[in-house]
Amino acid sequence: MSILDKAKIGNSVQVNLELSKDRLTKEIIDAINISSVGKICDFRITDGKGIGVVLQLSNGKEQWFFEDEINLLDENGNVIKKTNDTKDSKILITSILRRLNYENKNKVGELLNPINFFLWLVVSFKDIF
Repeated sequence: MSILDKAKIGNSVQVNLELSKDRLTKEIIDAINISSVGKICDFRITDGKGIGVVLQLSNGKEQWFFEDEINLLDENGNVIKKTNDTKDSKILITSILRRLNYENKNKVGELLNPINFFLWLVVSFKDIF
């Protein structure tokens, strides 16, 4: 689950302190120990690998967190389970690629057909994936 798929500004999230305490100040850690729930006040691109969130904590301070350091909460305060669809999509793509076959072409018209070239290219590179 990407944080952008479900979260909006104003949503409540729970901070997992164990995943983030090595980079936080003592004041922020104390605020999270009092209440690990914060409100999303902004989104921020992190280190080029994803989206992070800026949270307003219980002491009124703002701090950003990586997407994997927080859990989104529903209206009742229960944690919404994260799903990891990227692994399933990679399995689907690789299974499709493995079923592709290429038969050698002998006629000039077949060799110049861009669809045949594309099929040959995909089949040639499928072992890399």
